[in-house]
Amino acid sequence: MSAPVPINVGNTAFMLICASLVMLMTPGLAFFYGGLVGRKNVLTIMIQSFMSLGWTTVLWFAFGYSMCFGPTWHGIVGNPMTFAFLHGVSLQTMFTGNDAGIPLLVHIAYQMMFAIITPALITGAFANRVTFKAYFLFLTGWLIFVYFPFVHMIWSPDGILAQWGVLDFAGGLVVHASAGFAALASVLYIGRRAVVENKPHNVPLIALGTGLLWFGWYGFNAGSELRVDAVTAAAFLNTDVAASFAAVAWLLIEWTNGRQPKFVGLLTGAVAGLATITPAAGYVSPVTAVIIGIAAGAVCYYAVALKNRLGWDDALDVWGVHGVGGCLGIVLLGVFASKAWNPNGADGLLLGGTAFFVKQVAAVVICSVWAFVFTYGMLRLIDFVTPTKVDREAEEAGLDIALHGEEAYPLGI
Repeated sequence: MSAPVPINVGNTAFMLICASLVMLMTPGLAFFYGGLVGRKNVLTIMIQSFMSLGWTTVLWFAFGYSMCFGPTWHGIVGNPMTFAFLHGVSLQTMFTGNDAGIPLLVHIAYQMMFAIITPALITGAFANRVTFKAYFLFLTGWLIFVYFPFVHMIWSPDGILAQWGVLDFAGGLVVHASAGFAALASVLYIGRRAVVENKPHNVPLIALGTGLLWFGWYGFNAGSELRVDAVTAAAFLNTDVAASFAAVAWLLIEWTNGRQPKFVGLLTGAVAGLATITPAAGYVSPVTAVIIGIAAGAVCYYAVALKNRLGWDDALDVWGVHGVGGCLGIVLLGVFASKAWNPNGADGLLLGGTAFFVKQVAAVVICSVWAFVFTYGMLRLIDFVTPTKVDREAEEAGLDIALHGEEAYPLGI
């Protein structure tokens, strides 16, 4: 019988810091979305993020972690009872996914932060028009039937896509593509807003949110190595490089088309770059991160333009930024991946990895279709229980007052 792996203090401390950084991204997202919506709907969009912070933790503790990382059921989902209510987890229980020497409690906490922010991303798509009761049911169902199974399929060693050879370093499929195409399904099912407000009410709030997201993303990407090594450093640098080049690319394209450099465009481009580099951060070189960042800024900009042309009321561009960005990142990983930058990764299309590229593209299709179909069907079922969409009077009054009886900016303040 082998001796237990001792706790590595450095790796454990690093992962706890990364978990804290990822947790900070959810309040950052609340600020980002809060600044983008109108004054009468700020609290409504922000409470949805903070509700995920609370309720997702409850589900994660009860059975979510077990569904993600418990013993597999046909490679699709883990046994929900194995770690239910953290059964069998003690101070001495170690994470066995690698030899990093971190307690299992650290892995549980770190992955929980991913679970919290992912459904919160979707809320930007149906901003200003969904009842809170419907959102609560949506949050619960989406985690159970979309997010938890995809975490298992891709990030659990026994997952069917992991066994097939699909790579996703920090969540291009698990987080961004799934949330983006769930957002598109939400937009198409719930329909357009009766009162359309596309002008941000508070750009400094958007900037604050972007800063918190960007800062937290270092924990999101670099922490996904689950230890401190050279790959961790590459993922950290790639994150910043891609975000920066994407921000500048978006700004220049928008400036060329609209004759003015827009601050919100710069901020949105940065988020697009962060979403796009996420699946590739630990598998590619910094030079490749530059290419991915530029591609993210351009492709996501035109994806949002296409959305506007088609008349989809994706209020805060979740599909164009996160859905398209996540899918683009997975495909570009299939092109540019290099074992020279991560021996545990793969070689992409440019290095002869044709089969790997095909698998990445197939995984994009599987994830996008799964997230779209389940989300659309789930919203239809929720509508039988409670209305998903608020009435016109509530939209006109503002959801802060109509649903929550609170105001972000009371009269006279």
